[in-house]
Amino acid sequence: MSAVSDSGDPKPGSTAEGVDPLGDPFLRTRFAVPVRPATFLRRQRLLDHLDQALDTPLTMVNGGAGAGKTLLAADWADRQAPPVAWLTCDTTDQAPGVFWAYLLEALRAGGVREAGEIGSPADAGAVDHALLARLAAELNGRERPVTVVLDEYDRVTAPEIAEQLGFVLQHAGRGLRLVLVTRSEPLLPLHRYRADGTLTEIRDAELAFTPEEATTLLELHGLRLGEAAARALVERTRGWAAGLRLCALAARESSDPETYLKEFEAGQSTIADFLLAEVLRRQPAETQDLLLRVSVLDRFCPDLANALAGRRDAEPILTGLHRANAFVEHLGHSWYRLHPLFAEILGAHLRVRCPGLETELHRRAAEWLRHAGPLPETLAHGAAAGDWEFTARALVDDLAIGQFFTGLRSGNLDGLFARMTPDVAGPEADLVRAARELSGRDLDRARFHLEHARRELDGPGTGREPDGRNAPGTAAARLSCALLDVLTARLTGSPGLAEHAAERARRLRHDLPPALLDQHPELAALLQTHLGSARLWAGRFDDARAALRVVAEPSGGAATALPREDSLSQLALIDQLTGRPARAERGARAALADAERFGLSEETGSGLAHLVLAAVAVERDELDQAQALLDLATAGRPGPPDPVTAACLLMARARLQLARGRVRAALETAGTAVPAAVASPWAEDHTALIASAAHLAEGRPETAVKVVQEAAGRDTGCAVAAARAQLAAGNREAALELLESLDAGEHAGPAVTVRALLVRAEAADRAGDHATAHRLASRALLEARRDRLRRPFLEAGPWLRRLLRADTPREPGRDWPFGHTAAGPGAALHAERPAAPVVEELSGRERDVLRRLAQMMSTEEIAADLFVSVNTVKTHLKSVYRKLGVNRRNEAVRRARELELL
Repeated sequence: MSAVSDSGDPKPGSTAEGVDPLGDPFLRTRFAVPVRPATFLRRQRLLDHLDQALDTPLTMVNGGAGAGKTLLAADWADRQAPPVAWLTCDTTDQAPGVFWAYLLEALRAGGVREAGEIGSPADAGAVDHALLARLAAELNGRERPVTVVLDEYDRVTAPEIAEQLGFVLQHAGRGLRLVLVTRSEPLLPLHRYRADGTLTEIRDAELAFTPEEATTLLELHGLRLGEAAARALVERTRGWAAGLRLCALAARESSDPETYLKEFEAGQSTIADFLLAEVLRRQPAETQDLLLRVSVLDRFCPDLANALAGRRDAEPILTGLHRANAFVEHLGHSWYRLHPLFAEILGAHLRVRCPGLETELHRRAAEWLRHAGPLPETLAHGAAAGDWEFTARALVDDLAIGQFFTGLRSGNLDGLFARMTPDVAGPEADLVRAARELSGRDLDRARFHLEHARRELDGPGTGREPDGRNAPGTAAARLSCALLDVLTARLTGSPGLAEHAAERARRLRHDLPPALLDQHPELAALLQTHLGSARLWAGRFDDARAALRVVAEPSGGAATALPREDSLSQLALIDQLTGRPARAERGARAALADAERFGLSEETGSGLAHLVLAAVAVERDELDQAQALLDLATAGRPGPPDPVTAACLLMARARLQLARGRVRAALETAGTAVPAAVASPWAEDHTALIASAAHLAEGRPETAVKVVQEAAGRDTGCAVAAARAQLAAGNREAALELLESLDAGEHAGPAVTVRALLVRAEAADRAGDHATAHRLASRALLEARRDRLRRPFLEAGPWLRRLLRADTPREPGRDWPFGHTAAGPGAALHAERPAAPVVEELSGRERDVLRRLAQMMSTEEIAADLFVSVNTVKTHLKSVYRKLGVNRRNEAVRRARELELL
C-alpha cells in the first residue's frame, strides 16, 4: 500500500511516486522546454518585455494558434536562472488532482527541492486545501523565486483550478513567478492584477512580426526580399508567425521570390492550402509520402510511421523534419505530431492524390495501436477505417464494455459505435449493440442482441482451450455478456437471473489475465452494483449491503465513480426504507459529493440519491424542498429507470402528495405498477403503508387496517401503521397487541420507533393514563429531534397537540413539531432543530459569494464585485447549494445563518 499523509495525499517517497492520481505514469515530455528549430528568430523586444515577469507575480502570453507564443516562452525560459518549471497543459487537466499532481511534478523536475516534501494529490477529482497551503508557504519562504511556465493553459477550463492557482499565487508572495501561455483569457481576476500593476501581458498585436522581423526570418530561410515585398507579405499574413514560416518554406527555392508572391496572391486557394501544398511539393518523394501517411494520426512514433508507410527509415526523416522547421513537433520519447494546420492540409492532399488510401492507413494504425497504443486511439482508427468487426472486438477483448456505463467515456463510445452498420456480424458487435441499447434503456432490443451474442458464443467449438478453459478472447466476450446479463436482470427486476449471471462472471474471471482485470476496476464495480440492486429489489437488504459496500469503498478512482455513486445511493435507500432518515441523508449526500468530485453530471446517475433526499425532506415536512429534489431526480434521465428507482420515485411522490393533502392523487400514485419480472416485498409493503395512511386521512380506519394487515406480519413499519389504524377504528387492544409483538431491535429506525411511541401514547391517552401518554410523547419528541422528524407528529392528529398543550409546566420547544410560535408557522421548528451538517467546508471564494448572496445581490452584481465571470459565480453557487444541502438562494442564506457562517 502507498504511504499517505493524514490529509489523504501521498507522502514523499511513497510508492505512488511517478504516477498521477489516475495511476498513469507522468508524461515526461510535458515537463520539457520545447526545442527551437534552426530557423527560429529570437525577437529581443519580446524577450525584454517578458523580463518584466521577474518583477510581477503573473505574466500572460495570449495569442492565437501559430502566433509563436510557445517558442517565445521557451526561448525566454531557457535564458532564466534556475529554478524554472515548465508544464505543457493537457485536456486531462480538468480534474484538479491531475493538474496539481503534474504541476508539483514539474516543480520537482525543475529542481524545486521543496516540492518533493509537499506531497501530491491522491484523488484525481479533488485537492486538499492543506496541500495548496503547504505549497504556497514553502514557495513564500524561498530566497530565490521559482518561475513556472504553464504552456497551452487555455486547455485548463475548470473554474476551481483557476481559483486554486490564484490562491497559491497570492500566498506564495515573491517566491513564485507564474507565466501563462494561452489562447484565451484565463479564469483569474485579471482586472485586479492590472489595477495593482502586478500583471505583465503580451498579446496577439505584440506577437505579430514587424516587416523588419519578417525580413530577418526570411533571411534565416535563405530568402532576401525587398522592403516592399516584405511589407506586402506581413500585410497579407498580418504578421502571423506560422503563416510567415509557411510562406518562407514555400518560396525559398524560387529564383524570384517577389514574382512568386505575386503569383501566390493571384491563386485560388487559401493561404494555408496554397502554402502547405508548396511546402509538401518541395520535399523529396519519400518524405512527401511519409508526411501524407502520418497526417491521419494525432501523434506518431517512427515505428508507427513505418507501419503506415511500409518502410524502416521513418526515424531519420522525422528527426530531419523536426530540425528543419516547427511543423513536425517532437513530443519527447520518440513521439511526434504535425502542426494542426499542416496536418489538416496534408489530409486534404492525401484524399486528392491517393483516393482510398486514407481508409487503409487508418486500418494499419488501428492494428499497430491494438498491440502498442491506448484503446481510444485504436477504436478511433478502427472506426475511421470502417472495420467495425475489428473495432468491436478490440473493445470487448480489452474488457472495456463497462465504459458504456461509467459516465466518463460513455458518450464518446456511444457516438463512435452509432456509426456501426447493421450488417456487421460477430458476437462482439452484438455485445456492443446490446451495451448501447442498455445505456439508452431499450431493454427489448438489448435482449435481442444479447441472445444473438449468447448463441454465437455458446456454439460448438467456439473459443475453448485444450484443457476446457475459455480462450482469453472468448472469455472476455463471455464476461462482457455476463455483465450485460446482470444489468438486464437488474433493469427487468429479475433477482434470480442476476445471481446466475453474476456467478457466471465470477467463474469467467479465472480465465482472464489478472493484469487485464486490474486495468478495468469498473467491471467488478458494475457487476457488484447491479447485483446489489437486484438483491435490494428482492428485499434481501443484508445481502444487498454486502455487495454494495464493496463498491462504496473509495477505491478505483474516476473509473468507478458512477457505480460508487449508485451503490452509495442504494445503501442510503436501504437506510431510508428501514426508518433511518439522518443516516440516509448522509449517504445520499456522500453519493452526490462523490459524483461531483469526479465531474460527473447529475443526469449521468440514476437520480436515486435525490429521491432519497426527497423522502427524507417529506419526513421533515420540508415539502417545497422535497418537490425540488423530485424535479432534480427526474430531469434529463435517459429512458425508464430500474425497478428500485421507479418504486422509490412513486413512493416519494405519493408521500409528498399525501403530506399536501392530495389523498386521492397519493392513492393513485402509490397504486401505479412498476414493471418487473418479480414483485418486490418492500415495494408492496410500502405501497400498503401509504395506502393505509391515505385511507386513515379520509376517515376510513377499517379500510386502512385491511390494506396493511398482510404486510404487518413481515414489516415493522407496516405493523406500526396497522396498530395506528386499529386504534383509530376503536380496537385499542388489537393495536397494543400488534405493538407488543414487534421486535424492537429488528429493522426499526427512528422513523418507525417514533410512530410506535406515538401510537402507544395515544392508546394511553384514550385509556385516561395521561402521565404515561406524556412520558411516551416526550420520548417520541426526544428521538425525533435527532433526525428532525415532523411528519409523525403532524400525522398523529389533534389529540397530540392537546396533550402537549396541556403539559404543565411547559417545556421549552415542546411545540416544535407543529411549528406554532409567535414568530409564525415553522419558526419554532427552525429554531429548535439541529442544522444539517455541511458535506464539506466552503472555500474562501464560496464564502465571498455567500456573503454577497445574503446582501440580495444578483448573480451579475456578484460577478462584477468579485471581478469574475457570471459562469464562475454560477459554479460557486452550485457548489454552495450542494455543500449546504439546499436548492434555493434564500434557503442557502438561512442554512448559512443556522451554521453561523454569516
